[in-house]
This record gives sequence, C-alpha cells and structure tokens, in this order.
Amino acid sequence: MKCQFCNCADSRVIDSRPTDDGNSIRRRRECIQCGRRFTTYEKIEAPQLLVIKKDHSRELFDAQKVKSGIIAACHKRPVSAADIDRIVSNIEQAASNNLQNEITTRQIGEMVMDDLRRLDEVAYIRFASVYRQFTDIPTFMNELNRMLGEKKGD
Repeated sequence: MKCQFCNCADSRVIDSRPTDDGNSIRRRRECIQCGRRFTTYEKIEAPQLLVIKKDHSRELFDAQKVKSGIIAACHKRPVSAADIDRIVSNIEQAASNNLQNEITTRQIGEMVMDDLRRLDEVAYIRFASVYRQFTDIPTFMNELNRMLGEKKGD
C-alpha cells in the first residue's frame, strides 16, 4: 500500500480488525521508509447486480429504493427501523446470492411482500396495493380474502 505521506510503495500491517458493520477490514499500517502510520480499509468487491424493470430496461440495484418503498408501506405502523433495515438487508443478500447478475423487479417485490406479510399485514397490504397496482375495490378485496383464507388454514 502506497504511503500517503512519502509515496513509498512499502508498508507493513500493524493491526487488522473488522469494522463495526462487519463489511470491511480496518488495517493500521506503518510506512517502511518514513515510519508514519496510516489507516486503510479493505472491502470485498461485490459484483454489480442489475435490476430488470417491467419495461425490460436495466439499472443498478439500489437498496435505498427498496427501503423507501418499505418505509412508505410502514408509515404510522408499529414497525421499527431495525425491522426495515433487516428486510432490506435480507433482500439485498438474497438478490446477491442468486448467483446471477440480474434480478427482476417482480422477484424483489415478491421478497418484500413475503417479509412484510410476516411482519405487519397492514404494511403488506399497502405495499401490495401499489406493487400489484390494485385499480379497484374488488381486486383489493380478493387479496384481503386470500389473506383471510390463509389465516384460516393456519
């Protein structure tokens, strides 16, 4: 690692430890030439995940967009920020672990709805009504009746 003070290309690692979030390694280094110390961070470079939208265009996966949709669905519901972050993290991990470089918005939406259904049914209905584009009351009622039928089957 190149020293930021004297530009020497040699340094030695004095200390290594994971960061608080566990997503990278903090390394304390000492320059071989000038002896000054500096810190570097090492992070695994994840492959970029593309999202295939309904119009078949593609864009980079953005966890913040997923989080925004979940926050809107959970507005004024007893859902903690930690619960929302956990859902987003689960979806991001599942999307990355599918061993493909692309995922559809449909797959993402279904994962969100599965997690929201278990967490808060009202938030689930809110998200589903936008995601599935409920355009009338009968469509909305069909989803509610389906949920009630699943509950009776439990």
